[in-house]
Amino acid sequence: MRKVLLDVDTGTDDATAIITAALSPDIQLEAICTVWGNREVDITTRHTLMVTELVGKKVPVYKGCSGPMVRDLLPQWKQEYEFPKTGIDENGQEFGYHDDFHLPEPKVKAEDQHAVSFYVDYLRHVKEPVTLVAVGPLTNLGHALKLDPSITKNIEEIVVMGGGIAEYNITTCSEANIWHDPEAAQIVTRCGAKVVYVPLDATHRAALPKEYIAKCEDLHTPVGDFFAEMLRERIKVYNALQPLWRKDIAPIHDALCVAYLIDPKVLVDLRHVHLDVSMDTGASQGMFLIDTRHFHAPENCYIAYSGDEKRFGKVIMDVLKLDADHRKS
Repeated sequence: MRKVLLDVDTGTDDATAIITAALSPDIQLEAICTVWGNREVDITTRHTLMVTELVGKKVPVYKGCSGPMVRDLLPQWKQEYEFPKTGIDENGQEFGYHDDFHLPEPKVKAEDQHAVSFYVDYLRHVKEPVTLVAVGPLTNLGHALKLDPSITKNIEEIVVMGGGIAEYNITTCSEANIWHDPEAAQIVTRCGAKVVYVPLDATHRAALPKEYIAKCEDLHTPVGDFFAEMLRERIKVYNALQPLWRKDIAPIHDALCVAYLIDPKVLVDLRHVHLDVSMDTGASQGMFLIDTRHFHAPENCYIAYSGDEKRFGKVIMDVLKLDADHRKS
């Protein structure tokens, strides 16, 4: 069983990552750290606490950074490159990405310790290596690795949702998580631990079709209903604002990283490469720079060039069915 730390900026796909990690018998979820990204860090923390209560797991949650390591010092940082985040449905109602969850307000609170401090303390003293799954901007990890680079000795693997090879979503050549804090991404990439990047190329190919909505509703559980509602909304958003290679599908980006820990074959065409992250400003900010020369620099990470929808869907349904069985027993 893997010990896992999750780092999230909880919107709907992060929520599924939390659910998958918390319910899987193959994962021991040690803690969740929150970061800014999809929304402000206070909101992503609140969403995270909502989801941990939904699954009924007592997992400590540590609130982290509210902005990038250095990028907000640049006067042009707040230029908007993002794709449209809202649309109007057939009833004239506005919809968008990562709206507030339709879940009860959390009764538990985040821990008093800051996420960066938690990482350093925990990784200095843990008795066996742990896996980090980071699915938002990498700000918390960037700060922790700068404070104490030696903590990598206790990191088995860092799995990151971020970046794009031929698929992008915030500029013509970059993905949101990496774009938001490219300096932190470069620090993580060069930290010396095993780093696996799960970019949009993999998450889009492993996108789930609308058939999973009924499968989840048929479980008649709060978690299954939540997943079904989330997938329904994501499909509506992607159809309207970011059409993919097939209609009525939606990527659950962040959950694919957790699924990889359960079934590594959900990632297809995993390549060992040398990667740098562009820290330029403008459209190339956060762009993946993969060294494809024959005399390339030493490999420093792995990148998944594709994903397997059926394997991914099976991982999700397996953990949701386990939850359903547990609630019946």
